[in-house]
Formats: sequence, C-alpha cells, structure tokens
Amino acid sequence: MNRYAVMWSGGKDSALAADRARRSGLDIACLLNFYDQESGRVRFHATRAELVAEQAAAAGIAIRQYATSWSDFEPAFRGALDALVRDGVAGVVFGDIHLADVRAWYEERVRTAGLEHVEPLWGEPPRDLLDEFVATGGRAVITCCETAKIDESWLGRIVDEHFARDIQNVPIDPCGENGEYHSFAFAGPLFARPVRWSAGETRSDGRFAQLDLVGR
Repeated sequence: MNRYAVMWSGGKDSALAADRARRSGLDIACLLNFYDQESGRVRFHATRAELVAEQAAAAGIAIRQYATSWSDFEPAFRGALDALVRDGVAGVVFGDIHLADVRAWYEERVRTAGLEHVEPLWGEPPRDLLDEFVATGGRAVITCCETAKIDESWLGRIVDEHFARDIQNVPIDPCGENGEYHSFAFAGPLFARPVRWSAGETRSDGRFAQLDLVGR
C-alpha cells in the first residue's frame, strides 16, 4: 500500500483532512509540521511545537518537524519533500478548502518533487466541513483571531456544536479559511486519546490576538 504524509498545522482542517484520507484507504505514514524557529510556534496558529508533537503521539503517527524562518521556508519545504521521496512516500495530503493561490503554490512544488498532491476537502462548503468535524467527534480550541474580522472574545472557544452554530452569525468563512481564526485540534477520530492542554496567557500585536496553550 502506498504511504502518504499529511501537511500538519495542528488545526481542525488538518485533522479532518487526515481523517478523511485515512478513511478513504490511504496509509498515513507521517505528519509534516513547519514552525517558526525564533518563537518555536506554528505560524499564525501560535501553537508550541512540542504540543504539535503531542498531537502526533496521541494519533500514533510519526511526525517530521522543521524549524524555519520566512526566508528559508521554501528550501526547507523542498528538502522535506525530497526526504519523503527517498523514503518511498507516494504523496502529501493537504487541508485546503478554496484558496486557489495557496493550493497552487504547494501543488506545483509537490508535483515537481514527484509526489501526488491530495486535497480531501477541496471545493466543499466550509459550513459542511465544520459540521462534519464536529459530528465525527472532532474538537479543537481557538488559538488565534484576526481581530479586524472576528472578536478576541472567541479565543479559547471550543470548536463543538455550539461553536458551529454561533460562528454562522459572524460574517466570515465558517472554517476560517481566509485566516480569520486558527485552531488546535485535541480530540476526534484521528486521535487514540485526547491531547491534554491548558490555557495560558493571551497576547495581541494589534492585528492578531493569540492564546498560548500549555501541555499538561
């Protein structure tokens, strides 16, 4: 059976894409995670790299983590793809929904490396995807809000049926596909056990408000 990697931010869309890929019969060999080398956190999500590693442990899936700066992200990404090819991995699964420019950037590089580019969520209504994540037992916590689009009070909200209902009243993409919010998935069918975390301090740079999560 061909083996696949999953591009892993740690958020709910990554988790749903990985779960869908596995349910479709793909063998998930590893997660690929890139984080900011200066802060030790996933960009925008603000999740600590060690908590992302805890997600992989809870899922029972190997993880390959890469600390990068903005300037060396692309060569690091290409290097990670080359390593997958050497290890016999067939393709990479992504959690994109409708941002064509983002998909095109990754797809060109994945295919150039000789790997299959897989998008299990592509083109589906974000509301339906959010409902599916929740209905299958997925749970996540909101870790980042772009405050011009969604109020800071959403930080720390659990993505559950109440969140899925309430977010419909906010004029944004329900999945936050345009960067309105980011999340940390901690439970669901992908995980053999929940990922334990506690809420730390909040911080804001004037554009993004972020919640620090601490492992337990």
